[in-house]
Amino acid sequence: MARLKLFYLGPEGTFTHQAAMEAAELFSPLGDFDLVALPDVPAIMRAVQSRQGWGVIAWENNVEGYVVPNLDALIDATDAAGFARVSVDVAFNAFTVKGHGIHDCTGEPVSAHPHGLAQCTRFIAEHKLQPKPASSNAAACRDLQPGQVALGPSICGKLYNLDVLGEHVQDFDGARTDFLVIAPRDVVQELNAYARQSGASDFETIITFIPLATGPGVVANILDILRVAGLNMTSFMSRPIKGHDGTYSFIDTLDAAPWEPRFQKVLEILAMKGIWLKTLAVYPRRERPSPPVDAWMLPEGGVHLETGDMPEGWQHTEEVRRELLW
Repeated sequence: MARLKLFYLGPEGTFTHQAAMEAAELFSPLGDFDLVALPDVPAIMRAVQSRQGWGVIAWENNVEGYVVPNLDALIDATDAAGFARVSVDVAFNAFTVKGHGIHDCTGEPVSAHPHGLAQCTRFIAEHKLQPKPASSNAAACRDLQPGQVALGPSICGKLYNLDVLGEHVQDFDGARTDFLVIAPRDVVQELNAYARQSGASDFETIITFIPLATGPGVVANILDILRVAGLNMTSFMSRPIKGHDGTYSFIDTLDAAPWEPRFQKVLEILAMKGIWLKTLAVYPRRERPSPPVDAWMLPEGGVHLETGDMPEGWQHTEEVRRELLW
């Protein structure tokens, strides 16, 4: 059986490392994997595009949203795309070097990946720590200095012989991060064909559009084409074209595959309109919860009326004028 390399953001103990282990298990029927840690995502992209193996990159967190540098890297990649999406539960422990308690660390630096720091703000504020971004959570734990604090997965305590200052110090329980497993584009086509032969019928696609013409209604027209074709969009966001004011790429996640006739027709229409297109990932569709947004989940402020409840004169109330800048 072939041995395949699977590159992940190192060092050992990162959430990406955990995602890589899950991916290796998922694709074990295709071969045995050597998990290889690399220092950053650009190195992973280079390894994949030079056909040294596959890669795993963080994609979206249900607290902090998309991992924007990785999204940009995939848009800019010349020969890489995603073919699987795996999820990892995200919980943070706070660590210090052996023998240094939290009272020794008040006001000192706390290190983690920027997303990790953003997910542990209450703990950081409570102990008056000074955030210090690291390339990964595990790197923060590996490089921890006496008197400082690192935030990372629980596995890092044993890996790097650290004391645990606190468990589950993240602001929100239930956090998860989705990761994309990526490969050269022709390999992705082969793997999707294998998935279809193995029984997968429903797929999800991440695609990016860049309208070369700008102005009112350009994006709305694209969305209308998707709607008329009956394509269900589960995510939509924009990214600036770097260094060019007012220009954007638009990234959609759709419940369909590019080889479906209705999807192909949409792509033909958009291409004929001069819109730049690039598929970033195609993978078997995951079961996703689709719960309603309860009122208690809404942010502070804003205007919320019960469905169909339109009291006379509502638009003239002080609350509406303040929240809507009416």
